[in-house]
Amino acid sequence: MENIVELLKSQNKTISTMESCTGGGIANAITNVERASDVIKFSAVTYSNEFKIKMGVNEDIINMYSVYSMDTAHEMSKRIAEYAMANIGVGVTGKLNRVDKNNEFGQDNIVYLSIYDRDFDIYYDKVIEVNKNSRSENKEMVIDIFKKLLADILRDSK
Repeated sequence: MENIVELLKSQNKTISTMESCTGGGIANAITNVERASDVIKFSAVTYSNEFKIKMGVNEDIINMYSVYSMDTAHEMSKRIAEYAMANIGVGVTGKLNRVDKNNEFGQDNIVYLSIYDRDFDIYYDKVIEVNKNSRSENKEMVIDIFKKLLADILRDSK
């Protein structure tokens, strides 16, 4: 994550996250780096549909595609970038080893990761099949995939 923070700083970019199933794990990993406050100003953990909607996610998108969809991840990444006025927004939603009785739709053990570049209005997406035995291992897997994807995006944008 140190590499990502340095790349963001060198490109004078900021990042913000709206996370659900990762529970703030991405924001935590970023803020574990010295001087991360130079690049991250705000993030949100929106475990419920209610708070995704309060943060700007379009309720019609959730109702039409389910909360567990790339469409919802797009909304999360874009709305958090706009809310925080960040260059990069990250949205993560999905199911980690459990059935959600409040949201019956959407595949089990699939995580939707969206990275939104607000400067160029571009989404970078990854659908991740989580297959570890524990939630914490699955979260780590998603965070590792996020780190690689964002590092590649930032290196390519230099």
